[in-house]
Amino acid sequence: MAEETAKEKKGRAFLDKFAMVAAKVGNQIHLRSLRDAFATIMPLYILAGIAVLINNVIFPLFMKDPILTNAQVWGNLLVNGTLNIAGLAIAPVIGYCLSKNKRFDNPIAAAVISLAALIVMMPLNTEATLASNADKTAMVTGVLTFKNLGTSGMFAGIIIGLLATEFFIRISSVKKLQIHLGEGVPPAVEKSFNVLIPNLIVLACFGIIAAILSVAGNTDLITLISKMVQEPLRNVNTSLAGCLLIYSVGNLLFTLGIHQAVIYGVLLEPLLIANINDNMVAFAAHQAIPHIMNVSLVTSFGLIGGSGCTLCLMIATLIFGKYKPTKDIVKMAAVPGVFNINEPIIFGYPIVFNMALMLPFILLPVIGISLAYFATSIGLVNPCVVLTPWTTPVFVSGFLATGGDWRAIVLQLVIVIIGVFLYLPFMKVSEKVTARQMALENEEA
Repeated sequence: MAEETAKEKKGRAFLDKFAMVAAKVGNQIHLRSLRDAFATIMPLYILAGIAVLINNVIFPLFMKDPILTNAQVWGNLLVNGTLNIAGLAIAPVIGYCLSKNKRFDNPIAAAVISLAALIVMMPLNTEATLASNADKTAMVTGVLTFKNLGTSGMFAGIIIGLLATEFFIRISSVKKLQIHLGEGVPPAVEKSFNVLIPNLIVLACFGIIAAILSVAGNTDLITLISKMVQEPLRNVNTSLAGCLLIYSVGNLLFTLGIHQAVIYGVLLEPLLIANINDNMVAFAAHQAIPHIMNVSLVTSFGLIGGSGCTLCLMIATLIFGKYKPTKDIVKMAAVPGVFNINEPIIFGYPIVFNMALMLPFILLPVIGISLAYFATSIGLVNPCVVLTPWTTPVFVSGFLATGGDWRAIVLQLVIVIIGVFLYLPFMKVSEKVTARQMALENEEA
């Protein structure tokens, strides 16, 4: 017995150390700023998803050309203002979030310098498709293209936003580089002159790098980041194995009391968002869908009722549960649970530090995501092409995410049924353990 207790202590110590390290990684200031930035611009992507859905699913139901083509201009313009400026939007927002997290006193200036640095790194000459002939391209100068500003340039926006802001904050802290205008000057003017010289230094340095790449290498930083960083990282992390590993680690942390977003939100979600953005652009242009794995697939098939697909646990408890306190908790958590908000279940059931429920909590999302991945790859279900809010209820989420494919609803139903029966034996064990613990506490009282 003493030996078992020692092993349990060792196991608990390991989990505590693992949780502590993971929490430090997730709360690292640059990763946290990245998470904050994506949360800030998420409404743009959701709006893009709605526009793509209406343009390509709703409008064609009751319109035909030329009325359909004219009506779709609305959605195309919204896509230009959301998806096609994803890289342009993320850079200044990252600059703002990082400077705020570092408690820099002029975050607006950091946002402006990040945006300016990104534009500085854009190529002087770029290839563009001719409006008169979509099969022909031509090299043009003096323009910014959606190819560099949109999803293809998203990682460039992230990296340049982080680098420019970090450099800018460090340079701005040098007292000798600050210009003080004295008393009676409006605060906005004072702050502007304080960072005037740091602005010049940062942009000049980025300009030198851009010029060297252009003259000596006939390339630009946007292209290099896309080829050498964005695509390799996305191919690894958003592969089926990579996604399941990172997502499972996030769910494991949730069972230890650390929110799943600490890992998922910084290591995986930005890449999955980039994938769904690519899918929406391709769907809007009636092209082949490039990515099976994306954020909508994960949330629609691996987040049913919230992290761990806890809607299945709630159903199992209501139908088969015999322990009244947990059934009461499920009834109170039912409404938020339908919208994938499951903190009441995580901490109230509880799942945190509940050894009986840890395994199905981690395993069920793996099953759901894997089933969706393989069903999509063999054509049983359409790829996810619309970014749906993570709070979208089950069945509605699958239908919308796949552009109106009813088979996605059937797949979600299959996952729910599997989940109920997977949770069932563990739920019964949890009830027995909880009832026993309550009985012992009452005896001691």
